[in-house]
Amino acid sequence: MPIRWRILSIAVLNSAVVIILAGLIWNGAMALGRAWDEVREVRESDIVLVLLEGEAGRLQNLIHRYINEPSPEIFAEILLVREAVLGTLRTRKPADPMLADAMEGLAGVTERFLDGFGDLRAVQAAITGVYENEVLRPAREMAGLYSIVEGAAGRREALIWPALSKSREAFTASLVAANAYYLSLASSAADEARRNLETIERTIPVLSDLAEDDMQRAALEALGQRASAFRKGLTALGERFAARTHILRTAIDGNQASMISTIDELQSEMRRRENRAQATLERTLAAIFRQVLLVATGFLLAILVGAAIVTRSIRNPLKELMSAMHAIVAGHYGQVIRSTRERDEIGAMARAVEVFRENAIAKRQAENDLRAAKENAETALTELREAQKSLIDAEKLAALGGLVAGVAHEVNNPVGISLTVASSLVRRSEVFAEEIAKGPLRRSKLDDFVSGTNDAAQQLVANLHRAGELIQSFKQVAVDRSHAELRDFDLHEATEQIAASVRPVLRKAQITLAVEVPDGIVMDSFPGSYGQVLTNLFLNSVAHAFPDGQAGMIEVRARQLGANHAEVIVSDDGVGMTEDVRRRAFDPFFTTRRGQGGTGLGLHIIHSLVTQSLGGKLTLDTALGHGTTFRMVLPRRVSRASADVPVLQITDRTHG
Repeated sequence: MPIRWRILSIAVLNSAVVIILAGLIWNGAMALGRAWDEVREVRESDIVLVLLEGEAGRLQNLIHRYINEPSPEIFAEILLVREAVLGTLRTRKPADPMLADAMEGLAGVTERFLDGFGDLRAVQAAITGVYENEVLRPAREMAGLYSIVEGAAGRREALIWPALSKSREAFTASLVAANAYYLSLASSAADEARRNLETIERTIPVLSDLAEDDMQRAALEALGQRASAFRKGLTALGERFAARTHILRTAIDGNQASMISTIDELQSEMRRRENRAQATLERTLAAIFRQVLLVATGFLLAILVGAAIVTRSIRNPLKELMSAMHAIVAGHYGQVIRSTRERDEIGAMARAVEVFRENAIAKRQAENDLRAAKENAETALTELREAQKSLIDAEKLAALGGLVAGVAHEVNNPVGISLTVASSLVRRSEVFAEEIAKGPLRRSKLDDFVSGTNDAAQQLVANLHRAGELIQSFKQVAVDRSHAELRDFDLHEATEQIAASVRPVLRKAQITLAVEVPDGIVMDSFPGSYGQVLTNLFLNSVAHAFPDGQAGMIEVRARQLGANHAEVIVSDDGVGMTEDVRRRAFDPFFTTRRGQGGTGLGLHIIHSLVTQSLGGKLTLDTALGHGTTFRMVLPRRVSRASADVPVLQITDRTHG
């Protein structure tokens, strides 16, 4: 039997197990679903009851807060909670059969509880009206009457002032006590207000006898009437407070207690139902577990037996094939591969292994041929590298020769001048000696000789010093070029030395070199590599940026970037490069002057020196007709591992 049919038989058996187990699980899931629905309904009902209980308590607290401190915000919150409670009762009542009967009574209690808030608001409005109209208004009128009486009394020495002051103090005390009673419902404050009002009423006759005119008497009579109205207002305010307390105790607190009691009874019933539903759920789950366990165990045994038979029929031939493959990998191609005539998948694999063995034999022969070809290619590569090295050495010698010729020409000027001045000084000395021998020497002759000698000495010192500087600069550049020495050097000083060594060549080509490098940028790097890069960039500009003897300018600028890097920019105002040349400028052996002495290695080696020996980055910015700018970002401290990088001297006559 093919392997696929053997595996398919195991898959069919597994599918039958899955279908049977799925049927058992489906039936159990339906039973579990019914039991769980009952548990869920009970829990949801319990959640609704808890919500109603919490909302009822919250509504009671809000009503008490509103009574103590009426505000639109609290009233709006009361309305929202009221609508939430009523909405819960209206929507939950028809949807929950377990709460259908109990909700009727709960809804009635809740309606009475909420209607009590309306009655309470009416009483609260009445309290506010009594306080405003029957307490505060008479008090304001009494204050005005006191002002009239005091204004009519005039002098403080009048007989009415002592009694009037005592009456005014009693009025102030009664007003304060009335406000305290309104805000805190303290009965002692109401009694104190009444006592002070009675004091005012008793002092009215005394004040009338002491009055000096009819205006005072009329005001005092009206004051007595307002005091009586004030006292009656306090009595009416007390009656409204009593009515409010009754409503709070019966309609609000009493109905809220009834709601809580009803909810507690419903919660107890919900817990009993939940326990029964939970027990049913656990029994159903245990029954399903036993059925699935028995069926799964039986089929698992059958699957294991069938799998063992199928595995043995596949494993033994595969072991033989594996042994043959190991022999082929080890290079033993003579082992015979059996099972190649079988008609199943193993036979196909055996035939594939046989093909693999034959291919391995052919591969060994191909490897031998390839090894011989590789040796030939390595020989050719070695010869190519030798040719490249010869080309690089030739370029190096050509550049060095150009620098030597330029420096020799530059040194020749101060040395020639010094020789001329020295010859002239010798001639003047001989003439001066002859004049001394002839006779007395005049002071003017001596002064002329001293002055001329001094001028000649100064010219000799200046020109010889200039020649010494040129020789020292070229010497330092030559030493740096020939030794890859890692040392500290000042970037300004090194750049000036390099510029001095190439200025003769640039001056001959009518090219001005401007150096703007600040002092104090100390580098721990390879000055030879740095000088080689600048020299090659200068000579590359001479050869390409200014063709046909065109005059121009090359600028070297540098600045410090942060604490660890320095930026060096070499730019010219020459003809620039095309976009195609710019893209390939750093490629090895790319040159625009093939056949005119260009090797195509100049900018490639410049790039290698900047990125490898100096450890920096080199970028090129150019456009045809707009000059060329090379930007180098160099680390101020180069790793010691770079000391092994060889220093190359290449002067290419191309942009590549």
